[in-house]
Amino acid sequence: MELLQPLLDALMPILFIVIFISLLAYVLSIWKGTAVSYPYRRIDLLFSAAERSMLGILDKAAGDKARVFGKVRLADVISVKKGLDRSAWNKAFNRINRKHLDFVVCDPDSLSILCAVELNDRSHKKSKRIKRDNLVAAACEAAGIPLLMIDAKKGYSIDEIKGLIEPYFTATQAPNLVK
Repeated sequence: MELLQPLLDALMPILFIVIFISLLAYVLSIWKGTAVSYPYRRIDLLFSAAERSMLGILDKAAGDKARVFGKVRLADVISVKKGLDRSAWNKAFNRINRKHLDFVVCDPDSLSILCAVELNDRSHKKSKRIKRDNLVAAACEAAGIPLLMIDAKKGYSIDEIKGLIEPYFTATQAPNLVK
């Protein structure tokens, strides 16, 4: 043992360093693991400037006759018809599941859907976006949800927008059309 003592004395600081680094690495992995488990960050604004402007105009145009909701998931407004086999149902649902409507105008009391509004900026001229817009329009038409496509611009007239949405305020059953 006496022969090994000098060797043990020389290795002891190294052993403590290895143990310390291992413990430090373990603690850091636990701390870092929690942060990595939820890799999210806050988005400061819910709407783009154009969408925020349109929301304000829609709210003023609707007054107390309707409530306006923004960024509504299409699958929360329409559903896939019953009677399809599982594969066809899943395919149809997946086509609408990750798509959103810019705005949905609802009855203020029942919150039944009166119409939907899509604000079309220049990105809607791209072929991928056109395909998406066509799907959303066809899906809304099939479900009987009027869809108003409004071109984005710098300013809107409250009366103009009111004229577009007001016909749906008194509709007992929304007409089956896309404008």
